[in-house]
Amino acid sequence: KIGRVQLFNMPNYLLTCRALLKFSHARISSTTALSAGKTKLFIDNEFVDSKTDKWIDLHNPATNEVVTMVPETTQSEMQAAVASSLKAFESWSESTVLTRQQLMFKLQNLIKRDQDKIAANVTLEQGKTLSDAAGDVMRGLQMVEHCCSIPSLQLGETLQGIAKDMDLISYRVPLGVTAGIAPFNFPAMIPLWMFPMSLVCGNTMILKPSERDPGATMMLMDLVREAGFPPGVVNVIHGKQGAVNFICENPDIKSISFVGSDTAGKYIYEKGCHNGKRVQCNLGAKNHGVILPDAPKESTLNQLTGAAFGAAGQRCMALSTAVFVGETRDWIPDLIAKAKALKVNAGDQAGADLGPVISPQSKERICKLVESGAKQGAKVVLDGRDVVVPGYEKGNFVGPTIVTGVQPDMECYKEEIFGPVLVCLEVDTMEDAVDLINNNPYGNGTALFTQSGPAARRFISKANVGQIGINVPIPVPLSMFSFTGSRASFLGDANFLGKQAVNFYTQIKTVTQMWRAEDSVVSGSTSMPVMR
Repeated sequence: KIGRVQLFNMPNYLLTCRALLKFSHARISSTTALSAGKTKLFIDNEFVDSKTDKWIDLHNPATNEVVTMVPETTQSEMQAAVASSLKAFESWSESTVLTRQQLMFKLQNLIKRDQDKIAANVTLEQGKTLSDAAGDVMRGLQMVEHCCSIPSLQLGETLQGIAKDMDLISYRVPLGVTAGIAPFNFPAMIPLWMFPMSLVCGNTMILKPSERDPGATMMLMDLVREAGFPPGVVNVIHGKQGAVNFICENPDIKSISFVGSDTAGKYIYEKGCHNGKRVQCNLGAKNHGVILPDAPKESTLNQLTGAAFGAAGQRCMALSTAVFVGETRDWIPDLIAKAKALKVNAGDQAGADLGPVISPQSKERICKLVESGAKQGAKVVLDGRDVVVPGYEKGNFVGPTIVTGVQPDMECYKEEIFGPVLVCLEVDTMEDAVDLINNNPYGNGTALFTQSGPAARRFISKANVGQIGINVPIPVPLSMFSFTGSRASFLGDANFLGKQAVNFYTQIKTVTQMWRAEDSVVSGSTSMPVMR
């Protein structure tokens, strides 16, 4: 447990945690946040006050009280961050793979030590429940653990004796200064998808967390410094479009990793590629869950409920669309009953199943899309738009909402709602469901619920989606496999996570060398060979 005096004496970059944290129970009181501080920059391993005159208020989504103010980083500060990363790259890129691996081991242990504290900050700034925030941190930690395998991940290729006295070697080298632009919905996981892999491959990084919840990133930077990473290998800037444009235009930044909305992602991809950068963008989604009549009813409905409404639907892999095949349409009343039983509350409160959405604007957009479905002929059979949470009346809460009778031409189906809303469609056969999925432009994820192996194999073969779950509602792979969203859900050539991430953050250098046998002179040594 950390006492009030200790907590309030923490540096300003942790002012987003100004509440009574009871880490033994992983709880944070969102109603005791005190006067807001100012979030700092992280440059050259130092937390730096911004000299900007433009600040962004960060609100606790459960109360809409200001928690901290986030700077719109000035041009000179962003230039200083890039200069720091450039300087650090000179020596960091020449550090040994074993050196970088050992630092990742240290970072891994520090994140494990502080994971409850980071999760508490995620709940305060982003709003998700503490258990969900803990999962946010854990999935990011798994990426750090994966990075610890870098000696094997970054192996090259060689062919000895390709010609007389000639060998060919191909190996991976870092790009230089890289950049990451993270979204609000996973304030710990997505930054951890970006900077650890970039760094362990020998790059440096400019990281821009979401201006809506940068606290987790700033806490991670404190751990980066404690682990012993050199100054400048990762620097953090803040802001909105000005910071994004700087990243896209700066010639010293060689690559951009982005996760977020379609509009922003397409802009970043086009602008970054135009300026000669390597870019990967994870974008929006409309993930379908297809329910066959032979699926186990109880477990299927439980999984649908959790995948649709968990994290208040603010996941790019949320199962936002249910496709009931044949007689399974009769299961909808039972699904409604399960959704009704979910508890909506502030994320730090015991028993909360889903917390608020990120902002009043987000709530307004969600409600408008639900209303558009009703106007176009769908039925809102469970309406959470007017939910009121006692003690948190000013929060951005939307309760579980189910819309039935949805058709593919309706706005609520075509748009990513990004809220706790499940749209339901009915078809006669699995083939009809596959056609529905393939006609939708997105290809992030889909799931099939069945007990039939042949049906599952046929579905896997025919569904044109990058990630498929069979009786798994949210098929996000573990970090040793790549996150392979496709079609309109991804822009780029190399995906996040797994081997694809190593490919993205490195380039191949090939060496053809000849050492004539007749020129060799061999000297002996009695010492034990040691690799360094």
